[in-house]
Amino acid sequence: MSSRTRFLAHAAIIAALYAVLTHLQNLILPGSATWAIQMRLSEALCVLSFFTPAAIPGLSLGCLLFNLTYSATLPLDFLVGTLATYLACQGMYLLRKVTIRGLPLLGLLLPALFNAILVGWELTVYIGGGFFLNALYVAIGEAVVLLIPGTALYYLLRSRGLAQRLF
Repeated sequence: MSSRTRFLAHAAIIAALYAVLTHLQNLILPGSATWAIQMRLSEALCVLSFFTPAAIPGLSLGCLLFNLTYSATLPLDFLVGTLATYLACQGMYLLRKVTIRGLPLLGLLLPALFNAILVGWELTVYIGGGFFLNALYVAIGEAVVLLIPGTALYYLLRSRGLAQRLF
């Protein structure tokens, strides 16, 4: 298989995983993957950006697919949410080798930073409540997801060479 085909296949699989997991979470726990206080467990997949550049378009597309297919998504979220995911994943990929005791902590916090700023602004436009409060809620949800299940996924992929076999 050519490297381009492999890249596209990985990106497509990652996009589908993100969209399906987010819809599934929203079905099981309505509202937990949307609005200001959210914890999209699918955001833990952002750690894939440490292992493959295919995660950057894959997760961005997955976010866009969810936002396009979820009926309560705010129109700006098609652009803003997808941009936040793209910037966070791009930054994570660039910082993949910057670690603290073997953990890419700075990279793990990028989704919280980008989503807090961009999605926090978007929520302020749509629902009010003040930018800093909205940004704080979004940042907390992102940080919890990336630091707990995201870190677990990171170590799982790193252990036993699983990431090398997958990507």
